[in-house]
Amino acid sequence: MTQPSFGVIGLAVMGENLALNVESRGFPVAVYNRTAEKTKNFMAQRAQGKNVTDTYSIEEFVKALAPPRKILVMVQAGKAVDAVISQLKPLLQEGDMIIDGGNSLYEDTQRRTEELEAVGLGFMGMGVSGGEEGALLGPSLMPGGTPEAYEKVEPIVTKIAAQVDDGPCVTYIGPGGAGHYVKMVHNGIEYGDMQLIAEAYDLLKNALGLNHTQLSEVFAQWNQTEELNSFLIEISTEIFKKIDPETNLPLVDVILDSAGQKGTGRWTVVTSLELGVPIPTIYAAVNARVISSFKEERLAASEQLNGPTDQKYEGDVQEFINKVRDALYCSKMCSYAQGMALMAKASEEFGFNLNLSEIARIWKGGCIIRAGFLDKIKTAFKDNPQLPNLLLAPEFKQTILDRQQAWRDVLTVANRLGIPVPAFSASLDYFDSYRRERLPQNLTQAQRDFFGAHTYERVDKPRGKFFHTEWLNNSSS
Repeated sequence: MTQPSFGVIGLAVMGENLALNVESRGFPVAVYNRTAEKTKNFMAQRAQGKNVTDTYSIEEFVKALAPPRKILVMVQAGKAVDAVISQLKPLLQEGDMIIDGGNSLYEDTQRRTEELEAVGLGFMGMGVSGGEEGALLGPSLMPGGTPEAYEKVEPIVTKIAAQVDDGPCVTYIGPGGAGHYVKMVHNGIEYGDMQLIAEAYDLLKNALGLNHTQLSEVFAQWNQTEELNSFLIEISTEIFKKIDPETNLPLVDVILDSAGQKGTGRWTVVTSLELGVPIPTIYAAVNARVISSFKEERLAASEQLNGPTDQKYEGDVQEFINKVRDALYCSKMCSYAQGMALMAKASEEFGFNLNLSEIARIWKGGCIIRAGFLDKIKTAFKDNPQLPNLLLAPEFKQTILDRQQAWRDVLTVANRLGIPVPAFSASLDYFDSYRRERLPQNLTQAQRDFFGAHTYERVDKPRGKFFHTEWLNNSSS
């Protein structure tokens, strides 16, 4: 058996599947897990007969690898990653590399890169998207670090990544924490996408009264369209079909309506505030998960707070389904536009030099947010790398202008029936705010100057010239 130079630490499902993916592409692998029993079970079952070397201590793991070693760490983000690095560091030699494949905070990745490169070790933070199936069959990979570090792993990552019509779903993202930053924003967009789909489902189920079979049929039809063809729509089609064996009800109706979050959505919101980039759709999606967790309070409130007495839509059913489809697409465009704008600003602020066209391309396959219209996003930024906002790309601009009335109609119905659509609403507000030549923040600036002498600019004077008014005595300077 050829001595491996690639190893995986952490054999939860993602670690196991990535190890098997690497081995299946012709690269022998060494594996280690803190719990020996986990390693033994993996070797006895899924890795049986494969070119996988099992090890039972960090020292044994490092010795099993031929230098220059490439070690993929698949443990929980945060302190666990630092703990593994501290164990590995004294055992490695110059030229060896550690790859963090978890959902680490990009600032931690930046710190780890600097610390390890200072002692001659390589480090990469690599976003991995695609879930369990993607990890095994081909994920979307977002590696960040030095170009030299990427060159060392390129032969492997280009083989294990998902393959689409224009190449493997991996590219060099940028220096330091760039890979994990892009993965973080990817997850923020994913939050937005999932919430928008949930709101569409809520409208079809509770405004129109569609049953699970009808919902599955509608989503299947949507998945055949150029606009909404995507992994998340596809799996929703299957979810609606599943019947719970205990209750004989649609399983989705038995699942508690309280959603969790692992942090990347929240981090995306925080960094957007720090960089001053509006991402209201993504924020609404994160907030929707937070409020869903107040299940007991919502149950109590539902007995005391009444909504509209009108509970059903009385118009043409198919016409409303089509309007919800259009509203969903317009809202998705806004969510992706916000994510792309955030990455563009981060690229400028942190020196990432991100290629937004390439990022859209590697999201076309393997990842959770893979969708047909990512090819259009790729083209939009390839045609104009300096595009300030995706909504201004010719094809997207015309599409949203053509469908905005349906979008507005859907929100009108939702408000009238008391069905919350926070992400749909946030998306339309984003569009309306972005397209407005003048917003009411002139009053905000006047108020700030009134109570805090914060000053303001004038529309009839050059930008950058500031004024203050003594509001109560009607004099200004």
